[in-house]
Amino acid sequence: MPYVNIRVAGTLNRQQKEEICAGVTEVISRVANKPPNSILIFIDELPHENIGTGGTLLRPPK
Repeated sequence: MPYVNIRVAGTLNRQQKEEICAGVTEVISRVANKPPNSILIFIDELPHENIGTGGTLLRPPK
């Protein structure tokens, strides 16, 4: 059973999450020859201040 963990800075709306799940499921199903109902996708939404790059924390978009 494949599982995918996607982490994003900030939040996504339900429609965005549905589109991501559909697209990722399609690719894994096609490429890995796995049934779509066997693929689990987890989306973690993280506050910008919990992610750093280049020695500084991310800032929310304006």
